[in-house]
Amino acid sequence: MITVLLAEDHAIVREGIRKVLESEPDIKVVGEIDDGLRVADAANELSPDVVLLDLGLPGLHGLEVIRRMTRRPAATNVVVLSMHAHEDYVLGAFRNGAAGYVVKGASSRELVDAIRRVAGGGRYASPDVANHLVAAFLHGGENVSDLYETLTCREREVLQLIAEGHSNASIAARLCISLRTVETHRSNVLRKLDLRTTTEVVRFAIRRGILPPE
Repeated sequence: MITVLLAEDHAIVREGIRKVLESEPDIKVVGEIDDGLRVADAANELSPDVVLLDLGLPGLHGLEVIRRMTRRPAATNVVVLSMHAHEDYVLGAFRNGAAGYVVKGASSRELVDAIRRVAGGGRYASPDVANHLVAAFLHGGENVSDLYETLTCREREVLQLIAEGHSNASIAARLCISLRTVETHRSNVLRKLDLRTTTEVVRFAIRRGILPPE
């Protein structure tokens, strides 16, 4: 039996995916998560064979979720299920440790096949995604310096929560840290990214793919 943790913030989408997966005799959905900040803890608790992950989760962007889960001693197999087939998302997912990438326009059969392949130790990429990977390879796979990479894990959490419109007090409550610590992280984020206002943080988050385009 292949166990799957479903990380998707839209309830109706989760319901549909669960029905598809549990119609298969060898797949069982063991949990559902709608917040990026909770995915790693849920994976630790449930130990699924595969985490099926939407990149656009609130709280913590999917690429950062992948980075955290795949750098643990007991790394989790991650299959990304995303509406985005853009090179930045695809390369970011695989570079951070994802084992599979399926676009949301794919058939249910493709999704099931991807989960089975990854659970068996393989890798999978939807055809459109594979085309982007080939294009990136042919262009040399440039590794452009990214200011986002200079942020610590906690600063990335704070960045996303700022961009989502949370106040300092709300961020402190969500991350279980003091208000002063939030203010310090916020200051560091603005300094490292050379940003000055919340509006600029939101624009950066959209450009970086942390928030969906308006």
